[in-house]
This record gives sequence, C-alpha cells and structure tokens, in this order.
Amino acid sequence: MTTETTVKKFELPMVEKVLTKVNSLKEIGGIALPPDYSAENALRSAWLILQDLKDRSNLPVLKACTTDSIANSLFNMVVQGLNPSKRQCSFIVYGDKLTMQREYAGSIALARRYSAMKNIYAGVIYKGDVFEYAIDTTTGMKKITVHAQRMENLDDAKIIGAYAVVAFDDGCVNTEIMTMAQIQKSWEQGPTKGKSPAHNNFPGEMAKKTVINRACKLLIAASDDSVLMEPGEDGRIGRAKAEIDAVANQGSVIDIPDDELFQVAEEVKEVCIPIPDKPENKREWKNEASPKEPGF
Repeated sequence: MTTETTVKKFELPMVEKVLTKVNSLKEIGGIALPPDYSAENALRSAWLILQDLKDRSNLPVLKACTTDSIANSLFNMVVQGLNPSKRQCSFIVYGDKLTMQREYAGSIALARRYSAMKNIYAGVIYKGDVFEYAIDTTTGMKKITVHAQRMENLDDAKIIGAYAVVAFDDGCVNTEIMTMAQIQKSWEQGPTKGKSPAHNNFPGEMAKKTVINRACKLLIAASDDSVLMEPGEDGRIGRAKAEIDAVANQGSVIDIPDDELFQVAEEVKEVCIPIPDKPENKREWKNEASPKEPGF
C-alpha cells in the first residue's frame, strides 16, 4: 500500500474524530467558539496543508507523526479559534510529534477578539534614527514621542530595535519596545534559533513580528472568554460560562477513555467539564495554563 493511499484513508477518520469531539463539547457547554469561526473549514484547511508537509527526513508528517499528536494539534488549533489558511498558525514537527504553533497573525486575531485592542502597528529602529519615548508614571504605558528616520538608515545589518504600537477602542495607546538583543534572544527560543532563511533575509520583518507577538501575548493571557458567552434572557452570562466556572473552581474529572483523550498543547487554558463514561477511565485535568511562548 502506498503512502498516498495510507494518508487518504487516514484523512476522514482523523478530521471527523476531532470535529466530533469539538461538537460534543459544544453541545454540553464544555467549549465555546467565536461565532465567526468555522471549525470545520479550519480543519479541512489544516488537513490540506498537512498532506503536503514533510519532516526533516522528507517523510510526510501524516506518516511520520503519531496520530495522537496530530489530533492534539488540530484540536489545539480549533480551541484557539485559528485558521492555518490565513497564516494564523503553523504546524511544526518535533521528532515523531506534531505541534501547532500560533503565528503573529493569530496573536493579532486573538488579541482583537478577546481584548479591547483596535489595531496594532510595528516599526523598526535603525542605527542613526532619532528615537525617544515617554512613560506615563501613573499607568506604566509607553508612548513614542519622536521617531525620525532617514532613508540611508534603512540597513538590515544596523537594526537596533523594534516597537509595536497598540491602539485600544477607548483611544488609549500603548507601545511595546524591544532591543535587537532582546529580539534575538526570543528567536533563540524557536526551533531554527533565528537562523531560518526568513530571519537571515528579512530580519526587519521578523523583528516586527516578534514585537507584535510580545505585545499581544499579555492581552491574550489577561483576557476572559466573555465574548464567547451568550447572555441569558435575564441579562446574566449564559449557562455554559456558569458551568465552566463552577467546574474549574472545584477541580475536575473528565471521564474520557485514555485512547480518546486529547491533551491540548501547554499554551491553551484547559477548562474541564465532566463527561459521563466508565468510572475506571477517569483522569484528572488541572485548570492551568503555561506561560511558555515559542520564539519568532
């Protein structure tokens, strides 16, 4: 049997399995997706991408990676409401494990979705630029007061920093600023250690992506899920949020067979909902999130 045939037979059960899990969680209020997000479209797009993706040994990832890691990556993508066709996320192979990595466009999408961020802009600071900023001592928010730049300064070999300006719905503005040394340390956390063709050929663009991701990170982490909850007729938050909060605050047990349990990636906040099943298959999940972020 050829690899192509194996992959095609693998497709329908895997995509449908993840989609079935998502739909079953939605039905019991265990997961809430944005109203403008199509999990099915995102899964189909991801599968088309995965069919062409290969690991370092030039093996198709759908054959080289474990089925559990593929399912986890797809489920992780859906939980975060990301779409790979919009370059909001990508899939990375580590050994025989497939992982889903949120890209900077995905960070922007989540920050807009879950916070009061209206827009975000980024700029590069080159040697020779006149760059000054002020800090509001009452809020700690930074604001650029001067950035004067000449055409002759635009040299990728002379980048000294980058910044991202975040505009909020209420008119407030905050700025995230990183030196090139900080940016390079962030790159070193990634699988290519900042040595990829994109980093080597377009360091300015990659620097802007890094500072944008950093600016969005706290907005995403500090947000709640209120935008996903439908208000009840009495004006209070809907039943789903109340159930999720109750379970999350009390500790939780998910009754799902081990061979069907999807372990969501570390960066996703895991909300636990009891699902009836056999008592011997119980497994405890803690409601916690990891601060780890991939490098860019």
